Amino acid sequence: MSTFNTLEIIFFLIFVFSFVIQMTYYLVFFSKLAFYSPELKNTNQLPPISVVIAARNEYQQLKNNLPKILNQNYPDFEVIVVNHASIDDTTSLLKELNIKYKNLKVIHIEKDLNFFHGKKFPLSIGIKSAQYDTLLLTDADCQPASQQWITNMASSYTGNTEVVLGYGPYISQKGLLNKIIRYDTFLVAMQYLSYALAGKPYMGVGRNLSYKKNLFYKNKGFTSHYNISSGDDDLFISSVANKKNTHIELSPESFMYSKPKQTFKEWVTQKKRHLSTGGSYPKKFKLLLGTYGASIILFYIFLVGISIITKGILLWIVLGLWFLKWLIQFIIHKKILTILKEKQLLLFSLLWEPVHALVLPFLIIGKKKKNKWK
Repeated sequence: MSTFNTLEIIFFLIFVFSFVIQMTYYLVFFSKLAFYSPELKNTNQLPPISVVIAARNEYQQLKNNLPKILNQNYPDFEVIVVNHASIDDTTSLLKELNIKYKNLKVIHIEKDLNFFHGKKFPLSIGIKSAQYDTLLLTDADCQPASQQWITNMASSYTGNTEVVLGYGPYISQKGLLNKIIRYDTFLVAMQYLSYALAGKPYMGVGRNLSYKKNLFYKNKGFTSHYNISSGDDDLFISSVANKKNTHIELSPESFMYSKPKQTFKEWVTQKKRHLSTGGSYPKKFKLLLGTYGASIILFYIFLVGISIITKGILLWIVLGLWFLKWLIQFIIHKKILTILKEKQLLLFSLLWEPVHALVLPFLIIGKKKKNKWK
């Protein structure tokens, strides 16, 4: 009869504990997204929409993408572009487009205000200038997947809905970095969309996000976190969204695509900016997200540890649990990636997980700097 030493038992128990946590997240939360069936939409009573974009030195991006937004197939909408102290040709471009498109409203902020960082100030100006109560936010570097982008996002407003969370993927390109960026985007989406379906919405993505203007005013906009440069999407949504007032929109026609960063350094800088708001999340969401991330790290560390220090039946049990985790992940990842139109990432999502889990904490630990947007 085999006997196990104390170290083997400790390693095994920690491994099993992390396995149980992982399976809880996959079977309780992520399965909701994997097996999600959208409700029937009513496109007969669509609300008028104000699309709000804050832009700074985005001449080329606006030239490429803004006409695709202005030409949306939607009965009643305006597009508000807040030109935040641009020093490139953004101003002249917007003047030209303003003449051509009657549904374009341009607001110029001539001087940069040093005590405001990020895009919260120009976004607030744009929102206050909106003619309609239903807002749809995106960025200058985003292009809609179809002319039905506004229609699909707006049709998710039913009953008591005040917040609609959309999906903002990155364009597929060649290379490892592109796969890493798209995998990271998938991982973030899997979490915030699943938690929203579970009645625990905590964030959206500013590339594709909609909420009511009166909700913005009722919660005093971004004032509770104006001192943080990021957070116009996650910190705001975590403070206003709840189980009853939040819907998700995942029709492929509603996706808003962006070009990914082209160098690892640029992506790390962007990722640090996104992660910088995590410390300001409500405690329940920090616990929810932190426990999941820690369980992945523990799972792989103790998987390797047990493989080194033990053999026989204990090792076979561990390998069996690893295979079971892989199988459940395969099924759920495949379904979610199919919904998100990223099926080609399936194998990569399973192989890259341990690397991503061990590398990401170093991005968070890095020296923090004041984040000013472009």
